[in-house]
Amino acid sequence: MKIAKLVLLVALVVLAGGCAKHTAGISASSSGETRVDNSTFGREVSVGELKMSSSGDLLTAHALIQSRVATDLRLQYRFTWYDTQGLVIDGEGQSWQSLKLHGMQQMQVSSAAPNPSASRYEVYVRKAFSN
Repeated sequence: MKIAKLVLLVALVVLAGGCAKHTAGISASSSGETRVDNSTFGREVSVGELKMSSSGDLLTAHALIQSRVATDLRLQYRFTWYDTQGLVIDGEGQSWQSLKLHGMQQMQVSSAAPNPSASRYEVYVRKAFSN
């Protein structure tokens, strides 16, 4: 009886793990830091050429997302803006954007700061999975 309960418990853990969100990806910030949460994904995609421009009193962020593989990739990206104290500005206001890259393709993405207090940004790229 104990073995049956153990098998059932292991099966539930495996099923719960299979339902987990796939969020590991690549983060790059305007301060020059890059973090790769998934090394396999890091070999497929790169994020670089991070730049900022200004239009009036608002900043605009730019980043280049590049495929390193010959197959199509379905990705999502999101920008997060920070003020001079390092606090997130409008954290829930920026939604994930979809992006499809064909083999070895690169695409520039951008985002406007939500308000004039923004001083730096971070862009996060992850693989998109359909539910």
